[in-house]
Parts: sequence; structure tokens; C-alpha cells
Amino acid sequence: MKRIQSLLAAVLGTVFSCGAAADPPNVLVIMVDDLGYGDLSSYVAKDLQTPHVDRLISEGMRLDNFYANCPVCSPTRAALMTGRYQELVGVPGVIRTHPENNWGWMDPKAVTLPQLFRVGGYHTGMVGKWHLGLESPNIPNDRGFEHFHGFLGDMMDDYYKHQRHGQDYMRINRKKIFPKGHATDLFSDWASDYLKSRAGKEQPFFLYLAYNAPHTPIQPPKDWEEKVLKREKGIDPKRAKLVALIEHMDHGIGQVLKTLKETGQEQNTMIVFTSDNGGQLNVGANNGAWRDGKQSMYQGGLRVAFGAKWPGRIKAGSRSAHIALTMDIFPTVLGAAGLKGLGGIEGRTFLPTLLGKGQPQYKRDLFFTRREGGNRYQGKTTDAVIRGDWKLLQNSPFEPLELYNLKNDPEEATDLAKKNGGKFNELSKALRAQLQRGGEIPWQKPD
Repeated sequence: MKRIQSLLAAVLGTVFSCGAAADPPNVLVIMVDDLGYGDLSSYVAKDLQTPHVDRLISEGMRLDNFYANCPVCSPTRAALMTGRYQELVGVPGVIRTHPENNWGWMDPKAVTLPQLFRVGGYHTGMVGKWHLGLESPNIPNDRGFEHFHGFLGDMMDDYYKHQRHGQDYMRINRKKIFPKGHATDLFSDWASDYLKSRAGKEQPFFLYLAYNAPHTPIQPPKDWEEKVLKREKGIDPKRAKLVALIEHMDHGIGQVLKTLKETGQEQNTMIVFTSDNGGQLNVGANNGAWRDGKQSMYQGGLRVAFGAKWPGRIKAGSRSAHIALTMDIFPTVLGAAGLKGLGGIEGRTFLPTLLGKGQPQYKRDLFFTRREGGNRYQGKTTDAVIRGDWKLLQNSPFEPLELYNLKNDPEEATDLAKKNGGKFNELSKALRAQLQRGGEIPWQKPD
């Protein structure tokens, strides 16, 4: 790790660029799991109350056109950590415990966000769900985090037992631990503990807080579920459980934000909030007007909520239609910290947008790729590309590609593949080229 950090320092040179803030901000990135686009009361939910996330977004800027890099967990997290398309760092699909059901292995040579923050003089911490590797060299402490307190695996089979397939994946750094309590409460407490440990320090911090909630199993604390059932008369019981899990998570985020304020760190902290993909429909998620949900290449699987707050720098109550992806967070938060990034990444900064300076929309194709197994996918990929108003997608490897005009048909109701052969051929050519680029990168652990 020391050799990697030395190499990074040599590549980066002077990490603070001209125009950087004299007092570099702390950076807190909050990523939640499977939150539907409409499952915030500040978006379209009428049966749900999320006052703390709503306030966070209202005190900064909301992006109305934000996309997750993938409609499932690991690939989007890989894009966040590297600023790259996930398949180009070896994570085209979900990383899992059993090799026969594992579809990713993050390239150990890929440079990560916490590595760059460390080179830039930041203390780096992570709390919560990692999901990018279960062993060295792909655990958080190998990939740039000085402090890790959380869960290595994909999903928990039980929010109170914290196991997956009978394996104990809770860790503090490299040590296996067996904490008691609901995972959401634990992650909120541990994030607050980290913030308290950094209070009064001259060294800024980068904290990545990744909740398991509201991923399945939909297991809110009983008192939270009872509160929703009592308040929302006639609500579907399945929906009530999900609403309770989201509201419980919102309460935990509120606790973290309160700690940030009480420790005197709020004013000099940039906060980013988003989800790794859209909501899971069969457990009652609300993805607003968008078609479908988690796992899907339709908009409901890819469009997610996004908000960023930075007191005195990002105007409260602001909104933007700027289009961005998860991987774009990478250069954006580095830029906010006055740090130089590396060349050769696909992520593009949207910091000028957040700061109210305006910026032209990047002229680029947006690619979305996912590899998955089982009878439904058989180890093949599902893919999408967006170019301007047009979107070409294949939502199943065994079904034809579909073409939509998102400007005229944002609900993706009318497939134009047979009516507009020119646009179909244009986008399918671009998609094939991206698949070739991804095919160059190993995604299985070498023997």
C-alpha cells in the first residue's frame, strides 16, 4: 500500500491545484441501497416522510437528471470508487460469495477515490456496505481507506444477524466483529463515532457512508413499521415495511448530520447523497414516472435521486437539469477538495454546476452495462447507451434491442427500433465498441 501511495504521489505531483480553497473541505459521500427515485417525500412519495434527506437536498442542489452507472449494486460502487465505467475496472456484475455466482473482481491496479484523497492529505474512512471484494487485495483497507467499520458482503440475510450465506462479514478494519443491533443503527452510530474522532483535527477527512437499507430483506424495526401502519391508513402492508425501512434510514442519516453540526464540522463539509440504483418493484418501491426498477436498463433502474450540500458554496434550494452519472462524483468531489485527479477516467466533473457557475452538457455517450448469471441471464450482459435524446437498450440478453426517444417518450412506451433504422444502427455500433472495450478487462479472480 505504501508503494502505491508513493507512486500516486509521484503521478499527482502537487495535489492542491491553483484556486483551491485555503481551508479544504471535509467530504461526506452517502450512498444508499436500492432507493426508488420516488421514495423520498421531497420527490413524489405521499405515504413516506424523509425529513432529514429532504433537508439535506433543500440546503444544497438537487440534480434532476442523475443516473446510477448500473441498475445493481457492485458495478455502481466500482464506478464511484474509480471514476470509471465499471466493466473497465473488472466489475461488470455483482460480486458475491460463491464463485459460480460471482460476476466481478475489481482490478487491483485501478486507482481509487480514497487513495487520491490520502495522497492529498486527507484522512479516509468508510462505514457500511463495501460490496467490492471479500478478501485482499480488494477490501477497503487495501483500497485506500485508513478506517473501515462495516460489512464486506453484498446483502445481509438478516439486518440483526449481519450474515450472508452463513458468513460473518462485519469488520472493523481487518478484524471480524459481531455487533448487536439493526445494521442501519450500527452504521449511523459508527459514522457518528468517526465524525467525533475527527473533530478538532486540522487534517480534513473523506468519509464514505454506505447503507444497506433499503435493500432486501425488508426488515424495519417493529416500532417503525407500526408507526407507518398507524399513520398511513389503508397502506399496503408490503409497502408499509419498505416505507418504515426508508424512514428508519432517514432517521439515521439525520443522526449523522446532527453529529456533523454538533462537532462544528458542518460548515466546512461537502455532502453528497445518492443511491446505487433504482428501487425494487416487487417489494413496493416507487420509481416515480420511470419505467421498471432495480435490475432493469429502463429508466426506473437507472434514474436515482441526487443532492449535494456545501454551506457557502452550493446555493440552498438550487436545482439543475445537468446530466451526470455516479462515476462523475469522483472528479467532482476531488475538485471540490482542490485535488488533481488522474487522466484516463470516464467520469466528468459537474462541480461548476454545483457551484452555480453553469457548464455546457458534455457531448458524450452514456453507457450502462451489467453482467449476470442464473437462468434469466446465463452470464451474458444487458446494456444501454444514451446519446442525446436517444436511448438504445437490451433489457434481456434473449430479447431484441429497443430504441426510445427520451425527450418525446420519457416513459419508454414506444419502441422505435423498427421505425428508425438509422439511429438504431448508429447507437448499436457505439454499444458494440463499448462492449469490446469492456471485454479487454478480466472480471474473474485469477487462479
